[in-house]
Amino acid sequence: RNKKILVTGGTGCIGSEIVRRLLKYKPNVVRIFSNDEHDMFTMMQDLGTDIKKRYLMGDVRDKYRLVKAMDGIDIVYHAAALKHVPICEYNPFEAIQTNVLGTQNVIEASFYNNVEKVVSISTDKAVNPVSIMGATKLLSERIITDANWAKGKRKTVFSCVRFGNVSFSRGSVIPLFERQIKEKKTVAITDPAMTR
Repeated sequence: RNKKILVTGGTGCIGSEIVRRLLKYKPNVVRIFSNDEHDMFTMMQDLGTDIKKRYLMGDVRDKYRLVKAMDGIDIVYHAAALKHVPICEYNPFEAIQTNVLGTQNVIEASFYNNVEKVVSISTDKAVNPVSIMGATKLLSERIITDANWAKGKRKTVFSCVRFGNVSFSRGSVIPLFERQIKEKKTVAITDPAMTR
């Protein structure tokens, strides 16, 4: 209540749900930080625009933009990430830039702005990772938790939350099954190349 909050990846499947739930608690302001113009426009139409919501275009790869976005912020929810395993496998440098270096930028921007709390969103794929995405999220977790020791006298508290698969999120299996059934296709239960 009455806190100023920034959500990175605020228009993504997890970030947008965090935003919706936060708004129920009457924060002073929620800054929705995203690099996806289409999803931001859709969210603006869905949630509306008022003094409690501020929509900020930006990317966690841009530390200067993060520093500006965090000005006066109390709490950061860091949900920005490249989360699709195949995309990260084909684009490992991009996954590192966003999931690892972007997280480092969040840490440094929060130090600069003396943010109270940073909560980073992770994934079950960070446990004994077998994919680029899992490995980058594990590194992200490590640098977030290490920030608690590296902060010196700064007040910022860093924490991490691991999610499993999120039902009905983009790329989850439920919408895939629904589409296959609707199109009267065979429902693919497994992929021989899949590992866990």
